[in-house]
Order: sequence, then structure tokens, then C-alpha cells
Amino acid sequence: MDTLQHLAEGFGVALMPINLLVATIGAFIGTIVGMLPGLGPINGVALLMPLAFALKLPPETALILLTAVYIGCEFGGRISSILLNVPGDAGAIMTAIDGHPMAVKGQGGVALSISAWSSFIGSTFATTGIVLFAPLLARWALAFGPAEYFALMCFAFACITGLMGNQPLKAVLAAAIGLSLSTVGLDSNSGVYRFTGDNVHLSDGIQFIVVVIGLFSVSEILLMLEHQANASGLIRATGRNLFNMKEMAQTWWCTVRSSLIGFVVGVLPGAGATIASAMAYTVEKRLSDKHGTFGKGDIRGVASPEAANNASANGSFIPMLTLGVPGSGTTAVMVGALSLYNITPGPALFTQQPALVWGLIASMFIGNILLLLINIPLVGLFTRILLVPNWLLVPGILAISAVGVYSVHATTFDLMLMGGLGIAGYLLRKTGVPMAPLILGFVLGDLMEQNLRRALSITNGELGILVESAISKGLWVGVVAMLLVPPLYRRWSQRAASN
Repeated sequence: MDTLQHLAEGFGVALMPINLLVATIGAFIGTIVGMLPGLGPINGVALLMPLAFALKLPPETALILLTAVYIGCEFGGRISSILLNVPGDAGAIMTAIDGHPMAVKGQGGVALSISAWSSFIGSTFATTGIVLFAPLLARWALAFGPAEYFALMCFAFACITGLMGNQPLKAVLAAAIGLSLSTVGLDSNSGVYRFTGDNVHLSDGIQFIVVVIGLFSVSEILLMLEHQANASGLIRATGRNLFNMKEMAQTWWCTVRSSLIGFVVGVLPGAGATIASAMAYTVEKRLSDKHGTFGKGDIRGVASPEAANNASANGSFIPMLTLGVPGSGTTAVMVGALSLYNITPGPALFTQQPALVWGLIASMFIGNILLLLINIPLVGLFTRILLVPNWLLVPGILAISAVGVYSVHATTFDLMLMGGLGIAGYLLRKTGVPMAPLILGFVLGDLMEQNLRRALSITNGELGILVESAISKGLWVGVVAMLLVPPLYRRWSQRAASN
């Protein structure tokens, strides 16, 4: 009853005219920023944070604005992923696997609308979880140390086996390339430059935006140019713009399962939407892909990662609010925003600043509704991107991609590296090497290495710490199961079919 009373007071704060206005503005800006490849929620929040402070907004209003931008970016990332096969951020990588084939088949509107609905369900599920389980889950998240995180990363890599299909060696090669790219740059532990070729531009490593724009955007442009026979483009925005009740029922349980996975992963500081969406997609493929339709435009392959990455984004607020530990890179920026107001997040925040905390939580419910109301009616407008002819669409994509890459370090080297990676991505895709395991390997590689080093430094190199806790043991059992069960099941199925 106390929780419901606090939540009611929070809605009183969130429904104030100024807070409702900034939530609407933030949701719209977040959607636009999210759909632009390479920007992502961190940049969106970072750009608006000084503006909120300069306008002298109250702390709860400023936090509501930044939260609306964050959630809006998670909604918007799916748009370019589905329509152009260019993920707006890392969390939308998995959405492209089935979302873009749906757009190619003329179902871009259905893919966009069902992804918006799944995002809404995932966000609402996670926000409800914050209300009910925040203190309990925060204590559980504290049980994850470096060894547990390393095991979690290994489990995420094992989940990549779900993306391998009938060519596992090519997927393993892609993951290995991604891991190799993640090792380039300054070693934070020893201070040694690794694989930089004495090039100062690689001292900070290869930026994610350069990799994802090169491998997805530039390679997609090259493929489009290769198939220039159709002057109006490869994709047609035909058919319905909205999903029907049958499609909603078809995706309902996968959306619920993926929301749960995303929420649990989001509670873990640093795990992020990328891991959540990959795990959810893999689980759903294992459970639902009876006819081999995943990767070819299955609507469940769009709903599951979108529900998971939005649930993960909302779940990342739990460690931030209850422990003062950012649950993601974006919430780390938001912790910085709170410091501008001399507010320190942590357990005392619920008692010292109840209006701020519960107003924020209530605004997340409202923001989810606003985003659904913004995104569903605009599906028809978004799908018109597909009607743009190639001679105009290709330069437009390339220009947006180049601006996004150049904005990171303002160097032409990043542009040349983007082009080189684009050519490499084009050749890899022509030979059937999947891009999703490569990007996941790149994103998770640094996290995996850093947590392994931290775990081993605690025990002076003793490997026993990696299997010491019950959580680690459970995750390692999951790794073995993910690696062994699928091939054994396939052999058993083949033998049963032959008999």
C-alpha cells in the first residue's frame, strides 16, 4: 500500500503540465535521434543534459526529460534497422535480422508497428518491475562480481550459436573477427598499445559507430548499388502499415518472455540491451523456429529483441536509483546530470527525494504511452523512406553515416576506416558470413576481457574463482548446454527421421 501511495504521488508529479510537456518533447526527440544511425541514447541524453541545466529546470523535470529521450532512442533505433538494415544503436542489431527481410517483402509497416507494440510491452513490463522489485533486485545484482560477469559474457557468446544456422563455422569466424577488433587500442591495464600499427588514431581503439556504420551501412549501400536493376529501389513499402490481431497473438508470448529476459539482464550493471536482445532472440529461435523461418522475415524475430532491449533499458534504472551504480552507459550520463543538482543516487534517494524518484517512475509509464502514440501513427511516414529512389537514398544514407562517424573524433581517418570496413563487410556478406555475431563479438569483447582480468587479479591468477560462486556455476552449465544440446538434438532428430 505504501508503494501504491508513493506511485500515486509520483503520477501527481509526472502529470504536471511542465513535466508532461518535456516528456512529450523528449519522447519525440529520442525517437528521431534513435533512428539516426550511430547517434544512440548516450549521445541524445548527453546533448540535452547541458540544455536542461542551462534552462534551470527542476531536477525531477530534467530527469523526466532525459529519461524520455533515453526510452525514445530505444524505440527509434528499430526504424533504420528495419527499413535500411542499419541499426540505430547496438541494441537494434538483432532487430535487423528479421526486420529488414520483412521490409524487403513489403511488410515494413507491419514490422515497424509490431516492434513499437513490443517495445511498449517490454518497457511497461520493466517499469512495473521497478515498482515491485527494485530493492530486492538491487541486492541480487550486487552478487555479480567480475567472475560472474565473465561467465555471463561467455553465456552470451554461447547464445550466438543460435544465430549460426546451417553454417556455424562462418558465424564462429565472424565472432572471432569481432573479438579481434575489440582488442585494438590502448590496454587499460598495462598501458601498452595493441594492434595499432603505430597509428595514433587507433590509440583509443576502433569506435563502435565506425564498425557498425561500416559493416552495415556502407556494405548495404554497396549491395544496393550491385542490384541497381530496379531503379526505384530494392524494397517496396506495400501492404498494411499496422499489425492485425492474429500477428499480435502470434507474438504475444515471445514478447512476454523477451521482456522478462530483458528486465533481468537490465538489472545487471553494464550488461546492457545488446546482451538482452541477443539472448532473447536466441531463446525465441530455440523455442519457436520450427520451420526455419527466423532470419527470413519472421515477425517473432522482430518482436523478441525489441521487447528485450526496451525492457533492459528500463531495468537499468534499478541499480542507478537504488545503489547509485549506473546500469548502462546512458544511465551513467544521467548520474552525472543528478550531480549537477547535488543529488547523489543510492538507497537514501527514496526517502530523501521521493518526489524525484516516484515522479521519474510514473513518467516512464506515461512516456511509454506517449511513444506508442507517436510511433504507431507515424508508421506510414517512416515507410515512405522505402519509396525514395536509390539515386537519392544512397547518397542520403552515406551522408548521414559520414556525419555520424566524423562527429566522434572529427578525423578523416575514421571516414577511411569506415569505408575499408564497409568493403570488408560487403565481401563477408557476399560469402555468407553473418554480421550479427561479428558486431556482438566486438561489443562484448572488451567487457569480457576486463572482467576476466579483474577476476584473476583478485586471486593472483587462480582460475578457480571463475567457477567459485553458485551464479558462476549455473552460467557455466548454461554455456555447456547451449553448445552441446543443439547439435545433439539435431543428430537425434536426423536419426529419428531416418528411422
